[in-house]
Amino acid sequence: MELASNALPGEGRPLVVLHGLLGSGRNWLGPARRLNESGRPVVLVDLRSHGQSPWAKPMSYDAMADDVARLIAGLGDGAVDLLGHSMGGKVAMNLALRRPDRVARLVLVDIAPIAYRHRSFTDYLLAMRALDLAQVQRRGDADRLMEPAVPDLAMRSFLLQNLESDGGGGFRWRVDVDLLLAALPDLIGWTDPPSTPPFPGPTLQLRGALSPYVDEAGEAALRRLFPRVEIESLPEAGHWPHVEAAEPFFAALQAFLTRPAT
Repeated sequence: MELASNALPGEGRPLVVLHGLLGSGRNWLGPARRLNESGRPVVLVDLRSHGQSPWAKPMSYDAMADDVARLIAGLGDGAVDLLGHSMGGKVAMNLALRRPDRVARLVLVDIAPIAYRHRSFTDYLLAMRALDLAQVQRRGDADRLMEPAVPDLAMRSFLLQNLESDGGGGFRWRVDVDLLLAALPDLIGWTDPPSTPPFPGPTLQLRGALSPYVDEAGEAALRRLFPRVEIESLPEAGHWPHVEAAEPFFAALQAFLTRPAT
């Protein structure tokens, strides 16, 4: 599948950025612009069934990683630096393990190669499916109608980024809510790709100190599959450290990416 992407041009090895569940490449435009100021090319990807990319089954990590591998192949013959947040981090890990020739450096943002048991995204997707789009004449209507199910304003605003005009005065979701609900057990799960050795390249884990996503089990799994991993916790940040701790996040990311990938 040909993924939608937004490339900020530059010279040198590209940084390819993969967003999380219900996100899109544009969520990372701020950090990408800062990295691009030094002349580094940055490619913001919409994963399948997200953003402007086509909807498609299966929503599996092998399939999503294969999509990204094809996109990387279109950028040139060399390896890229690869960053993934949350679901995008699992795509990035799958790709690095199965196609290490395509990944020079790996950056993981608040995610580990383990299965999770939380149901928050189930609740969010159910709230999106329950929204009566016939009652939505402007974005504010959707915000008001979803507030009882999703009282957190920041999360509600994040989810409503997936609402778009249908071209006829109404609104529609630009993600296949039913498809993502059906795929959710696989998306919050994890299975090591079979017959793959650990990823040999430099790896950085940037986790939010207030987030539960990278616990002791997650650290152990990271060190098993990515033996060169450096784990850095960002104080006062949760699952979105690139937003909640933007300055220390950017400083740590920039320091890692400017070191030689040896």
